[in-house]
Amino acid sequence: MQIGIAGLGRMGAAIAARLMQVGHRVSVWNRSADKARPLAEAGAKVAATPAELARGAEVILTMLTDAAAIDAVYGGASGLLSGDVKGKLFIDMSTVQPATQVALAAKVRARNAAFVECPVGGTVGPAREGKLLGLMGAEPADAARAKPILDQLCRRLEHCGPVGAGASMKLAINLPLMISWQAYGEAFALCRDIGFEPKRLTDLFSDTSGATNALKARAAMIATMLAGGDPGPTTFDIDSGIKDLKTMLAEGKARGVELPLIERTLACFEEASRHGFGDKDGSAVPVYWSRRQSPR
Repeated sequence: MQIGIAGLGRMGAAIAARLMQVGHRVSVWNRSADKARPLAEAGAKVAATPAELARGAEVILTMLTDAAAIDAVYGGASGLLSGDVKGKLFIDMSTVQPATQVALAAKVRARNAAFVECPVGGTVGPAREGKLLGLMGAEPADAARAKPILDQLCRRLEHCGPVGAGASMKLAINLPLMISWQAYGEAFALCRDIGFEPKRLTDLFSDTSGATNALKARAAMIATMLAGGDPGPTTFDIDSGIKDLKTMLAEGKARGVELPLIERTLACFEEASRHGFGDKDGSAVPVYWSRRQSPR
């Protein structure tokens, strides 16, 4: 199948690589053309504009930063919807508010195309291995059409309901993850005077009832950072976490739901970013907080 992918951040690029690996013909577009180069070298076709991308593909996947990026890529003069897209399938995998997805679905359907939202849980490694958690929002017929492709990307694919339901669930599942990184930072700070070496500390926390899957997966990375070493490539940076936390708060406000833990976690992530941690992996939040000296 000919699949177009717009948005080649870490996740978009990993998804493109996965789809090429399982045999699809892939074309790509990104605002910064240099990000398309590695995929082009691997055999992907590079489109000059989103319109060109849509013209040459049966299915178009998008993984974009926020609502503004979605508006620009879909609705611009050379946007995905600027040409004849009748009968095509659009799958947006961005992490945004549900209202953004509902509005986008209406625009796509007005052009006689199908729309599915499917934000995902997971990072670059699972994306390359087809082991993401897919949170789909779609009408049943559109969901059935998208499922064969999404099954190649996801170890588990949940049809959460109509468009908007997937976005709601993505914000919900990200919420405890973001809070947990701050919680581990505070926990590490509380016991830092005991003097456990980093690997012993992360091994112990990973063996407790409070351990998350994310902590277990990143224990070695966190131990390396605590010891002052290089943990390797970032998979989901703190500044991206700040974007998601702000999106959660905006959605909570829209729904009349108070999110006090998210409010405080956002402030803590923003502090870490101001102190040079913004481009570091989200699992670096515990490292920053465990070393932080409380103001007297």
